[in-house]
This record gives sequence, structure tokens and C-alpha cells, in this order.
Amino acid sequence: MTRVRIIGPGRAGTSLAVALGRAGWDVLPMLGHNDHVHSAAADTDLLVIATPDATVAEVAGRVEACDGSAIAHLSGSLGLGPLQGHPRPAVLHPLVALPDPERGAERLVGAWFGLADQGDRLAVEVVASLRGKAVTVAEADWARYHAAAVIASNHVVALLGQAERVAASIGAPVDAFVDLARGSLADVAALGARAALTGPIRRGDHATVQRHLAALPPEERPGYEAMATEAARLCR
Repeated sequence: MTRVRIIGPGRAGTSLAVALGRAGWDVLPMLGHNDHVHSAAADTDLLVIATPDATVAEVAGRVEACDGSAIAHLSGSLGLGPLQGHPRPAVLHPLVALPDPERGAERLVGAWFGLADQGDRLAVEVVASLRGKAVTVAEADWARYHAAAVIASNHVVALLGQAERVAASIGAPVDAFVDLARGSLADVAALGARAALTGPIRRGDHATVQRHLAALPPEERPGYEAMATEAARLCR
């Protein structure tokens, strides 16, 4: 049975611990902020650092390097750099939102993961154990990869927040527009973003766009204009 130890009992670390435990891994006791981590890599096959990005390098520096175990972190923006000095480094970035350990553990099964192209192969085994899929990222591309993840997740949420505000201003339920968004996401998955685009920008209906801008409160117009510009880029 493959042994894993996780440093960082937050949402991401605990979600991974639960998911791997259910997948048959031997999950050793997790280590938190006040625990000594010097020998954390000993007697385990994989050590995962699930701390905030700003502390990954510091935590990895306090762990004694061990030839017999791989060491990975969960950050999507750092690459292998913070794990210098460890002979078997890896990145294991879950490309999925982990709001709490129970939902997170469920979402990790079948999820996409970002893996370093020069990372240890044990990260690939983690993805296989969770029946997931992998995006292989070159060391120079982590910031751009993570930017894509933020756009696809955080920025989509921010856009739906704007839809929620505008809908609420006329007494319309946000659920109607969330369902509309689900259909659009399904179209992007099936057809690609360019073919999935509909609406006034796609039709060249600039008069409708101007009516939208006139009807929106001033504070909502910059966001609409920015995304109308992005929609126009797809049309080109």
C-alpha cells in the first residue's frame, strides 16, 4: 500500500487525504502549523505540502531531503522551484474548487490535475488512483497555466456575480441565469468557445449592445464593455 503524508490540514490537504484514503492509499497522520516537519518525508512514499503558496518554499526547506520519497505541492502557480534540494519533486495541482473536505474529496475523483513535465512519476499515480486526467505543464508556463485556471473559475464566478446583481435589480431569480450559463459551458466543452458564442456581438448587433449599456447602472458598464470586447475577439 502506498503511503502518503500531508502537511497542511486545510481544505485542500484534507480533501486530498480523504480522497486518497478512499482510493486505498495509506494516509499517515497530517501535520499542521505547530508540528515539526524535519523528518516528515521519512517512512512515506509521498509527502504533499498543502500550505498556502507563500509558505511552500519555507516548509519544503525545513523538510529533510529523502531519496526514498517524492515530495509534491498543490500550488498551480509555483512549479518545481520551491522544492529545490529534494531529489524527487512534483507538482500536483487540483484543477477543481475545493470548498470543504467532503465536497472536495468527491470532486477530486475524476478531476483534472496540473502536473510538472519534469515531476516525479508518483504524481501520475495519484491522478490514476483518483481516476483523474492530467495537464502537463512546462516549468516556464506555470504562471500562465494558473492564470487560465483563475479565468475559468474565479472570473466566471465574478461574471455571474454581475449577472446576479443585474438580475436582482429587476426582481429576476439568479437561478434562471445560472442555468443559462450551464448551457453555455456545455456548448464550450462540445464545440469550443468560438463556435459556442451567441448573442448580439456574434450577430454584429451593436444597437442592442448600446441599449444594454444605457440600461445598466454606471458601475456595471466597465465589466460589460470588457467582456463585449472579449466576445468581439472570438468573432474575429
